[in-house]
Amino acid sequence: MKNFEQRVFSGVQPTGTLHLGNYLGAIKNFVELQNKYNCVYCVVDQHAITVEQNPAELKSNILEVLASFIAAGVDYKKQIIFQQSSVPAHSQLAWVFNCVSRIGWLNRMTQFKDKAGKNKENVSVGLMVYPNLMAADILAYLATHVPVGDDQKQHLELSRDIAQKFNNDFGVDFFPLPEPLIYGNATRVMSLRDGTKKMSKSDPSDFSRILLTDEDDIIVSKIKKAKSDSELIPSSLDDLEAKPECLNLINILSASLNQEASKTLGQYAGKEYSTLKKDLAECLVQVISPIRVEIKNLLNNQDELNAILATGTEKASLIANPILEDVYKIVGFK
Repeated sequence: MKNFEQRVFSGVQPTGTLHLGNYLGAIKNFVELQNKYNCVYCVVDQHAITVEQNPAELKSNILEVLASFIAAGVDYKKQIIFQQSSVPAHSQLAWVFNCVSRIGWLNRMTQFKDKAGKNKENVSVGLMVYPNLMAADILAYLATHVPVGDDQKQHLELSRDIAQKFNNDFGVDFFPLPEPLIYGNATRVMSLRDGTKKMSKSDPSDFSRILLTDEDDIIVSKIKKAKSDSELIPSSLDDLEAKPECLNLINILSASLNQEASKTLGQYAGKEYSTLKKDLAECLVQVISPIRVEIKNLLNNQDELNAILATGTEKASLIANPILEDVYKIVGFK
């Protein structure tokens, strides 16, 4: 396979205010990656409408995600940040991939099964085929690396399968097989109310998550009320595996401090949860407070945010459009 220019692609759905899991599992890594790679970061609004959305809220959420990126340290002047639907090459390439991808592949996607549940026959077609669109998001830029959490590994594998099948079907060495970038202890931040479930915007309990716009006293309150037990914090990671809520708090603190979970656990082994929670709350206030302030400042100037998206769209289109043009030639459209 030929050598491709190294490029990172990743996206975040605009489905509400971003939370701590989005920051530690994704955006914090975006900031670190921009020092090593050329990066393309996308607000994936087309993925968001695979489930019902309020149009006015969606429009607002797009700008809030952009503001969160910038407030967390993503440099929009050096990296590309744009809105997915503003670059038609994504959906155009996705149609080609709909015809390359196999139904059997999509039927095996565990995230589709989880989201569809028992209502499989009534969910949108988009919810089923959106992994093909995700592949198009990545491969429209010939991206070689994708930062992923544990729950996205299967989708990236599908992207690799689609790229490989396209190359094989048409006898070309055109698409790279993108590699996963998996980071740290908090690639999957769990709910503060249930350590077996991922932190989510859709959880009915506000105390299950910490938002990037939460005030300091709210952060302290949510961590104080996070689920724990009456036993002392264990001393080994093996013992911690049986305590998902404690493991989650240790992982969050570790990721916030940029240190290994084993080191964090060593600092709190044998202590009460109240000590861990106090220190974790103080740490998160220090991390989130400046981000919250900057998000609010940015959202007060929406014209500037829209201009940033427009510039990002131009930059993204300059990369994606020629690649789509080549794909159209390869498949025989041109």
